[in-house]
Amino acid sequence: MRTTPVIAIHGGAGTVSAAALDAGAAQAYHDALRSITLAGQALLQRGASALDAVCLAVEMLEDCPLFNAGHGAVFTGAETHELDAAVMDGAELRAGAIAGVSRIRHPVRAARAVMEDGVHVLLAGAGAEDFARERGLELVEPSYFSTEARREQLRRVRGEGRIALDHDGAALAAAPLDETNKFGTVGAVALDRGGHLAAATSTGGMTNKRAGRIGDSPLIGAGTYADDKRAAVSCTGSGEMFIRTAAAYDVCARMRYAGQSLAQAANAVIMQAVPAIGGSGGLIAIDRAGNVCLPFNTEGMYRAHARGAEPPHTAIHR
Repeated sequence: MRTTPVIAIHGGAGTVSAAALDAGAAQAYHDALRSITLAGQALLQRGASALDAVCLAVEMLEDCPLFNAGHGAVFTGAETHELDAAVMDGAELRAGAIAGVSRIRHPVRAARAVMEDGVHVLLAGAGAEDFARERGLELVEPSYFSTEARREQLRRVRGEGRIALDHDGAALAAAPLDETNKFGTVGAVALDRGGHLAAATSTGGMTNKRAGRIGDSPLIGAGTYADDKRAAVSCTGSGEMFIRTAAAYDVCARMRYAGQSLAQAANAVIMQAVPAIGGSGGLIAIDRAGNVCLPFNTEGMYRAHARGAEPPHTAIHR
């Protein structure tokens, strides 16, 4: 029996700005979310694996400067870029991740290569870049990831003496989420015709963060998790709190040990466990039956999903 394929993606969560009331300002995000979802959906419809679909979607999100991953990534306090990514295949619980890299064009490809190599799960910094070079992955100069919008954002955040969990890459007069309260992560989850689940997550981190800081995105069980018996999950939010609650894995654990549905588990994590320690953000998840859950405790989250051959549904606000 073949399963109806499903895909969901996210481009970060955050606070709605007054400018969000202008539908035109949000259209570029809706268009990007739709085109990326369509590409992943088309792969699944042709019989490709969930792993292929989530990796393609995240690669496309990494190439889109509207989002904080790959090209258009935010700057650290040292005026550098440090990129993180992870992938997980729910069929055999295989996983791969990279952290703190600045020369790998598509971090999610490197994360997948780590998974397929099978020796380690997480590689960081220069060692991860050496690994990517050995595998023939495309390397670029660190300046490739820079945009003037991100540099201006760093100046502004520095001037305010803070670290910002946000991304400011949109070439728009006004962005649909408040740029000072927006979580910069992208991700995808999918269910393929064979009933297999996969998840992928990628991020440029936090504006003005301390160099060397690693968030939840590349940590299996914190920001990324997939298990064919339960669900595939990709998170976005205040990374330290998602790490402390093992948020992505907790969704699956609640389903396994407490018998909760995907909606019950995902909402308990995002609306109760993460906020209980001061965290905010959201996640996207798909279970083995194809149910989709996209909860967030902020005022908005860039998100889209598609089932079978149905047109994608995109959204930013509630």
